[in-house]
Amino acid sequence: MRHLPVIHEIRLFVVVGVAATACQVGVTLAAHRWLGLGGVVASIVGYVASVGVSYLGNSRLTFRRPALHGPQFVRFTTISLAGLAINLATVYAATHALGWPLWLAMAPVVLVVPASTFLMSKFWAFRAPAIEAGAAAQGAES
Repeated sequence: MRHLPVIHEIRLFVVVGVAATACQVGVTLAAHRWLGLGGVVASIVGYVASVGVSYLGNSRLTFRRPALHGPQFVRFTTISLAGLAINLATVYAATHALGWPLWLAMAPVVLVVPASTFLMSKFWAFRAPAIEAGAAAQGAES
């Protein structure tokens, strides 16, 4: 059975996300241990490292777009920072306002952030140029 292209993109998005998360955790722990950075600063270093993995993986694998494209990278970075803000705001609200334990506060994060960043990436950061999109639409009509 042939899967819809979006199912394939979602699977690749998950694979890239796992790789980026592994990068973030590894770099964060290494920066903490070997550079003596505090937890928050080490986590920021890990986050910055993971953005590269996520951008290259999603541009080349998930959405099959060129990696060396300045406006696309700016859009991706905006989405990445929006995802981080959603993450932090959700954790803060859940732990401070609702009094949830951190592990429970992470539940909405792992559902909302990946889904929202996938949609923003697909339809904004890595959208096909208008010429390609028009050609694809014409091909689908044939």
